[in-house]
Amino acid sequence: MLTLNATLMADTHPSHSAYSDVKVEPLTVRLSKNIACRRRELGLTQAQLAEKVGVDTETLSRFERGKHLPSLATLEKLANQLLISVADLLAEQTKSADDDALILTSWLSDLSPTDKIFIHSILKQCCDYLKTKSTLSNL
Repeated sequence: MLTLNATLMADTHPSHSAYSDVKVEPLTVRLSKNIACRRRELGLTQAQLAEKVGVDTETLSRFERGKHLPSLATLEKLANQLLISVADLLAEQTKSADDDALILTSWLSDLSPTDKIFIHSILKQCCDYLKTKSTLSNL
């Protein structure tokens, strides 16, 4: 694992002087925030994500605290499990997981195909019931 403290430097070329006041967060800080934020958005504990990625919980904790950088292979596994691209994990501003489909996909990812079908049918029944209940209460 990498333990370097990589920092992106702002371009100081004269033609880019408009960007000279832009503060760029160190890579480790940015990555650690993005991993932790995305994990929480998906409703995963550190232990759950660590197991999915194949690392110790303490290792994942170090990634989230910015104490260590993951290897490229581990970074790719993290991105896959967090349903986000590696580029988004490294980005200054990440996309928010406001899409319920991403959260549900995360929950379903470890289930068997049969269990997924079962969950889909239960969720559909719940949604149909609530939709009917809502319609009746509006009358």
